[in-house]
Amino acid sequence: MAVIHSLPLFHRIAGQRIVVAGDGDMAAAKRRLIERAGGVCCGEAENDARLAFVALEDASEAELTAARLKARGLLVNVADRPELCDFTLPSVLERGDILIAVGTGGASAGLAKHLRLRLEALLPATLGKLAAGLAAAKPALRARWKDADGRRRALDAALAEGGPLDPLDERSAGRISAWLEDPQPRPTSETVEIVLASDDPDDLTLRQARLLGMADTLRYDSAMAPAILARARADAVRNPPDQQTEAGLTVVLRRAQISRPASFPSSSK
Repeated sequence: MAVIHSLPLFHRIAGQRIVVAGDGDMAAAKRRLIERAGGVCCGEAENDARLAFVALEDASEAELTAARLKARGLLVNVADRPELCDFTLPSVLERGDILIAVGTGGASAGLAKHLRLRLEALLPATLGKLAAGLAAAKPALRARWKDADGRRRALDAALAEGGPLDPLDERSAGRISAWLEDPQPRPTSETVEIVLASDDPDDLTLRQARLLGMADTLRYDSAMAPAILARARADAVRNPPDQQTEAGLTVVLRRAQISRPASFPSSSK
């Protein structure tokens, strides 16, 4: 399985001091980002800071400043120097409480930006209201579905494509109360078989990838490629292929049988 270059995290910095070393447009941009997230910008001498941004044009000065800050235990981001960064800044799409970050590990900020712009066009402006509504509905959800698995399955069905709370439908935020009063019937056990064309997850169809992401239980043999299994939910139950079907959605993974061309006897003159 391929190793990704970063662990994506959302770091809460409201009220925290964040070092910004540098002046000019680069440093000003970092200060705006920090202040927008509720952080307090400060200088290099600040002792209570845990994060730092170095925005210096001179490469040697930037490297020395980063080294000093790292020696004090701070996590450091150095503008335009990904090899010196402990963390990088993604391009962020905001919809209220929804934050979608697109990062390239410093490879190309421009690429991250244009991917984010494409996503901007896809996601409705009401997506943040849907998130806020679901947060407010947590007590009602717990009251209706006592167990966590039941709540998750009900939400999966409602949030699925075409469901009453489909995230890409701008009207979904206004349907939460009606859905709680009359939700879709609780899903029963369902088993779906996926026949894999290869061990490469890029060969998965959109439907197959979606089923893997929704599955409550996976059934597969020991030879199944880890890269395929990584596309499934981390909390999905893993079982051998002959295991009895569990509640919810079970996905059975099988490899396609490679047919060999028939051999014909050579003809002689």
